[in-house]
Amino acid sequence: MPRKARILIPNCPHHIVQRGHNRKALFVSDEDKLYYLSNLKEWKENLQIKLLAWCLMTNHIHLIVEPSVDASTLSELMKRINGRQTAYVNRLEGRSGSLWEGRFKASPIQSENYLLRCYRYVELNPVQAGMVKLPEAYGWSSYQSRQKGQNEGMLDDHPVYLSLGIDHGTRVKHYREFVRQGIAVNEAQFIRDSIKRNQLTGNDRFIDEIEERVGFRVERRSPGRPRL
Repeated sequence: MPRKARILIPNCPHHIVQRGHNRKALFVSDEDKLYYLSNLKEWKENLQIKLLAWCLMTNHIHLIVEPSVDASTLSELMKRINGRQTAYVNRLEGRSGSLWEGRFKASPIQSENYLLRCYRYVELNPVQAGMVKLPEAYGWSSYQSRQKGQNEGMLDDHPVYLSLGIDHGTRVKHYREFVRQGIAVNEAQFIRDSIKRNQLTGNDRFIDEIEERVGFRVERRSPGRPRL
């Protein structure tokens, strides 16, 4: 069966997920994570990609990133940071072969309806996995940076997030309340299925807009989209 093609859209946020080969650990130390984040920062700046949210789990990563006019830069980003991480780990462990499981998954996100919901999904991953009780207790996601406003150029703000308040304190308060509402089961499943299938995270209107832009049908309609 041919693999389903990814759809990458200019000037649109994308939820990206990639797992370790055979779901083995990608990161075994804090140094591993710091090395990954250093390369992520370098290449997102080089390629003019906005980094909107991120989370490093033990055996997979989540990124929410937005390319500019050239959406192919997302593939270049993943190629660069994955290649460096593989070489780094292979050198440390005296091994060879790929660190990653196949191609990365990508789901373009409808900003006005789903972007903050995808932020929440990504930043609550450690809570859902039982690693911590609250997202602020996990040091390897964008949640802490978003709350503190101290990210050393790592995290970029999106207009949808900025619309939460007129200043940093107000935005932090409203976003914290939003995250603490948790994720409904059907919403989590919808986001999970969208990324697994390289489909769009959005409603039917968003699907119509993207199909018009790309000039072909991009996915089957599903009755499972959560009501907002």
